[in-house]
Amino acid sequence: MTSRKMKQRLREFASAKKARLLQGFFKTGPGQYGEGDIFLGVMVPDIRKVVKEFQNAPLSEVRDLLASPYHEDRVLAALLLVHQFSRGDEAARTRICALYLKSVKHINNWDLIDLSAPHIVGKHLENRDRRTLYDLARSRDLWKRRIAIISTFAFIRQDDFDDALAISAMLLSDEHDLIHKAVGWMLREVGKRSLAVEERFLKKHYKQMPRTMLRYAIERFPESKRLSYLIGKIRTT
Repeated sequence: MTSRKMKQRLREFASAKKARLLQGFFKTGPGQYGEGDIFLGVMVPDIRKVVKEFQNAPLSEVRDLLASPYHEDRVLAALLLVHQFSRGDEAARTRICALYLKSVKHINNWDLIDLSAPHIVGKHLENRDRRTLYDLARSRDLWKRRIAIISTFAFIRQDDFDDALAISAMLLSDEHDLIHKAVGWMLREVGKRSLAVEERFLKKHYKQMPRTMLRYAIERFPESKRLSYLIGKIRTT
């Protein structure tokens, strides 16, 4: 189960037409967030088929796959890590999370993060010190900041909101749209479980939130309440 064999299998699903579409969708042009990323044109359902075939691949081979310049190779590696983490014992999970955090330079697009961070970093830190997430949130690197907030999804699912809210507050002034969307998404997930908790946060911060972040956060609200937030007419007391 070498990384070479995994790459060969993945390329059986490649499509030049899909690769061109994905290059545009993931903003790979000069100055864009995915600048320089290259695609094979393999969709996630097909990548998951390869995950099943190579689910027991050695961690060393997955690490090599994660360093590939091709986006889908890295998605395959991330999903293999998620699969192995979910089935591993405590020692295996610790090794996988350590590898993930050492490899964040390769986990360099929003889909890679969203598919993996909650299931590896978030799950690993559920009953551990979470300072790592705050260090990531303070990073100048876009993807580290997204890992920080998206990892909190694991806690949110357990009705544990404190870190999601604290990191959201840290990222209120972030300049990147992908962070605005991620924070808004996590706030919306908090609201699905406790609308009161989400609204306490929003009433304190909504006037300073970037518009995209606020729109994502209030997406499920009734129309009249959404409008009140958007025009700044929500009572905060």
